[in-house]
Amino acid sequence: MVTKGSLFIKYGKKYIMLFIGSVVAAAGLEFFLIPNQMIDGGVVGISILASHITGISLSLFIVFLNLPFLYLGYLQIGKTFCISTLFSVLSLAYWVYYFQPIPELTHDLFLAAAFGGVLVGAGVGLIIRYGGSLDGTEIVAIILDKKSGFTVGEIVMFFNVFILGSAGLVFGWDKAMYSLVAYFVAFKVIDITIEGLDESKGVMIVSDNANEIAETLLARLGRGVTVIHGQGGFSQEPKNILYSVVTRLEIAKLKAIIDDKDPKAFVTIQEVHEVIGGRVKKKAIHH
Repeated sequence: MVTKGSLFIKYGKKYIMLFIGSVVAAAGLEFFLIPNQMIDGGVVGISILASHITGISLSLFIVFLNLPFLYLGYLQIGKTFCISTLFSVLSLAYWVYYFQPIPELTHDLFLAAAFGGVLVGAGVGLIIRYGGSLDGTEIVAIILDKKSGFTVGEIVMFFNVFILGSAGLVFGWDKAMYSLVAYFVAFKVIDITIEGLDESKGVMIVSDNANEIAETLLARLGRGVTVIHGQGGFSQEPKNILYSVVTRLEIAKLKAIIDDKDPKAFVTIQEVHEVIGGRVKKKAIHH
């Protein structure tokens, strides 16, 4: 049963993490990228360019340029996402304003791109992980994804190539190329922040020795296994299908176990972006 106390803890943790993500992203922007005339992608990147050209506060652009996208998100995606995103955007705007008087930490462009990308990526990753967003172009991409043949990632990439290209006209092409380095660093760090360093993999195994493989996986890897009863499409014979979630580092050992127990087993391995509930924690294994 869900109590008021558990809901308070759940939402309290969520908004604390959104707040921390905004602080970290703002630090990456103000300590590294903006002082060295580099930009981020999306609405934040457009805001940096607009602020540089007009002299108007970056924080104002971050808020007001995101408002139309927030309205679209409210109509198309939902109120909860919109509230989380609004909170994140306002937090980012505040901390960008707060950090402005602090001098940059390095004049080395490569270091600025690398460390700025890491901080921005970690901040944005936390915000996405806890149900928010800092980039209105992602909202447009989600909406266009339903009406076009392009994926969300492809649409966001198109926007960002245009934005980063515009940075070359404003700051110079060398700064635009360093901005691209920062963008790709941030992109990878976002993935790591959302998925964790131990990336999960979903493994499906079809084998005549399914029970033996399941017992070995539990004994040697400490991972729970779900047995699904199926049937061969051609032979019509009953088949036991195993499904388990392991970390990237355990894949090699899992393959060795399967090869030892049934070299003819059919195996598929997929990326798992998130696991919610029902996960059997790895048990201590004594050798």
